[in-house]
Amino acid sequence: MIGIVDYNMGNLASVQNAFAKLGCQTEIVSHSEEFHKYEKLILPGVGAFGDAMEHLRERDMIGALQEYAQSDKYMLGICLGMQLLFESSEEFGEHKGLGLIKGKVTAFDTTKFSEPLKVPHMGWNRMFTTNHPLFKNLDEEHYLYFVHTFHVNCSNEADIIGRTNYGYEFTSAVAHKNILGIQPHPEKSHDNGMKILENFRNL
Repeated sequence: MIGIVDYNMGNLASVQNAFAKLGCQTEIVSHSEEFHKYEKLILPGVGAFGDAMEHLRERDMIGALQEYAQSDKYMLGICLGMQLLFESSEEFGEHKGLGLIKGKVTAFDTTKFSEPLKVPHMGWNRMFTTNHPLFKNLDEEHYLYFVHTFHVNCSNEADIIGRTNYGYEFTSAVAHKNILGIQPHPEKSHDNGMKILENFRNL
């Protein structure tokens, strides 16, 4: 059973529907004391980092997510959910994150763009991945759907399992032990995204 964390900052239905197509049972979980019941957790997210952390705080989920991370069960952060796994973000001020992966969330530095590009980064783009079980049976290079203005700067090279180029190369997927994160939306990425969710289910 996979739990999808509800903290009022994500499109839970689309994630749940994607898993349903895989024949995988999921539940929306709104109470932190129930996290331990699930074999795996999904932390989705759409919106601003600071608001998301405030919602997690209001629902008493921060400590529970940190405790879950210590259980060796797998957790997958999607889009904003991935960013929340990190230590901090500079989105609309300085905000502390969950601190499960070392690094910081920063805005795209448009001064580094080799050509005029719009921010947010929105639409289909290639991800170049390492040989990680999350990407089993996918080409080393595959297209996924992105919608974001900020991206992570991962402190440890060993935690980076996916990179994408938009103006410059940035980290788009991470793995630190049982904690995984992916910047694009697999639930919106058709066959490639479904394969990623299937691989997460099978971990």
